[in-house]
Amino acid sequence: MSEVTHAALVLDGLHFRYPDGTPALEGVALSVAAGERIALIGPNGAGKTTLALHTNGLLRAEQGTVTVAGLTLEASTLREIRRRVGFVFQNAEDQLFMSTLRDDVAFGPANHGLTGADLEQRVDAALASLEISHLASRAPHHLSGGERRRAALATVLALRPDVLVLDEPTAGLDPAGRRELITTLAGLEVAQVIVTHDLPLVLELCPRTVLMDRGRIVADGPSPSLLSDAELLAAHRLEPPYGLLPERSRPMGHGTDVDGE
Repeated sequence: MSEVTHAALVLDGLHFRYPDGTPALEGVALSVAAGERIALIGPNGAGKTTLALHTNGLLRAEQGTVTVAGLTLEASTLREIRRRVGFVFQNAEDQLFMSTLRDDVAFGPANHGLTGADLEQRVDAALASLEISHLASRAPHHLSGGERRRAALATVLALRPDVLVLDEPTAGLDPAGRRELITTLAGLEVAQVIVTHDLPLVLELCPRTVLMDRGRIVADGPSPSLLSDAELLAAHRLEPPYGLLPERSRPMGHGTDVDGE
């Protein structure tokens, strides 16, 4: 397991099989420090989302432990773990179901006993932190893709989690929405685990990258060095972000001297 001081999240020896018996996680161990932002990458079917769903008990491992800010996941702590780990689904619609955005953001804190002025203050703070206060009275299904993604993020930030887990946060966003989301995530001090195929985002946003394949962690290190290891990435059906390696820095056929001079 990675040695991380003041861990916000510790996964230790997780094993999980799908109902048909197919192994999904095989002894995964991972630590994420408080305030650390990491990327979780790998080919389709590597186990990334399955691992992410274990962080707050949406899936439960057959073996191994999940600990969040010192609290170990078990039946008696499940409710508190789900407050401490804010999970943002790939499809924002999966967590936006109330008639207004304000009601959606209030739902979690209210469910944990917050009421009155304290609840209103919590909701206002979450909306303001993502610069979407002006959308509070809007119906979530009337928001743009980028607005819905930030709205979903606000619903979990209102619970003041120790860890954010985001599944493909930039999927389906236009360039402006993607840039707004990156800026938002970069400004958050909470620990983040970002499951993504968007390797340019990883290079820009996440100092550390964890590579998974076939239910195991196969590499874990600084993003620039890991994402520039073309041989490692190719072995796991990935390739370096465009422009990271010299031979990928410009399109073929542009600026090439055909005479070789």
